[in-house]
Order: sequence, then structure tokens, then C-alpha cells
Amino acid sequence: MLVAAAAFVLVAAGVAAAAILLVHGRSSAAPLVTIDAADPAVPAAVQSRLGLSTLGRRPAPGLTLVDQRGRTVSLASLRGKVVVLEFFDPVCTDICPIVSQEYVEANRLLGAAARRAAFVAVNVNQYHRSVAAVAGFSRKHGLDGIPSWHFLTGPTVTLQKIWKAYGVAVQPNPSGDVVHSSLVYFIDAKGRERYLAMPDRNKKGIGAWAHGIAAVVRALAPAA
Repeated sequence: MLVAAAAFVLVAAGVAAAAILLVHGRSSAAPLVTIDAADPAVPAAVQSRLGLSTLGRRPAPGLTLVDQRGRTVSLASLRGKVVVLEFFDPVCTDICPIVSQEYVEANRLLGAAARRAAFVAVNVNQYHRSVAAVAGFSRKHGLDGIPSWHFLTGPTVTLQKIWKAYGVAVQPNPSGDVVHSSLVYFIDAKGRERYLAMPDRNKKGIGAWAHGIAAVVRALAPAA
């Protein structure tokens, strides 16, 4: 379902501000920064496929919320794993289900290496922030099949602080799914922001994106 386009300014930690145009989570922005030679060897094709931008190695903003099982999860508790972090609306019928399938497929592609990753989403819909809401979305889209999956939610004021910390623009909509930034952060095993990607609504790209996500996780993952 297409909704009215909204212009927002994205400010990612450690990255210069960049104007982006969002249409239900889709960004038309070019990559903010190119991968530099000091970073792990991410193939050029993967960089291009994901529109990957480097964020340096600054500590990722902390967060503590509850997941779809009602368990308290913090970013610090995931230290030692590569965190693939997105921002989902549990009633979304547009881009969030597409990225969900990319997560499911990336987890499959990683095989045994998946134990060194955590797939995480933070709720962006303050009107559907119950554990039941995020649990329902997780079941519907097969995300519960990922052992390290966490769809995090909590009080509106806490969620809003996290959105701001990660540069996520949200346009509330009490009657349905919301307009929001669709961003994928790759956070390394030491809790540092490394890469940012901006997925789109193209269902044909699910397989390619899944391979890209798996490649970045492998590049950042600690040795087995």
C-alpha cells in the first residue's frame, strides 16, 4: 500500500546528515559513505547490492526492551555476536515483510555461522507495541524460525528515544501502518556500528539482499 511521501533528514551516528525521501520506508538516497580499505573485506558486489555505507567503529546507542517472548533484551546482552538491526512496524504490509524474508533467508544461508549473529528489529508503531503484536508479526512471517530473532518493543517514550538515537524518522498513524525510515544497521561483536544499508520494496531482490546480509555478517563475525 502506497502512502504519501514524506521528506525527512537522516542523521546516522558518525555520518554526515543526508536528506532522504521516504515512501513507506523506501529511500532514494545514495550511499552516504563508501567502504574504506581498513574495514573487513566485503565484496564490491555486496557493497553495491546493499547500497552499503560505512559508519566507522563508534559504539552503537544502547537499548533495553522486551522481545516477542516477553524477555528483556539489551544490545549489551548481545555482545559477542554480529547484530543485524532493523526497525519494523508489526502491522506493516509493505517493506517490513520483505526485509523479514531477507532475514529468514540470510539466517539459512549462514548455516552454522548463524550462531554468531543476532537478527533484531525495534518496533516503530507506538499504537501496536504489545508483546502480542510483535509476536504475531514474528509468527506470520516465519521469523520465529531464527533462533537469534528478537522483535523488540516497549513504552512509547523509550521507543522514541531509540528511534532518535538511530536516526529513524517515524510518522505516527493510529489507523494503520506507519511511514518510517527503513534502515539496516550492522553492529559488530564489540557493539560498534560498522555499516548502514537502506532496503527497498522490491520483492525480486530478496534473494540478493539475503546473500548480501550473510556476506556482511561473515565479514564481521568473530572466529568460530
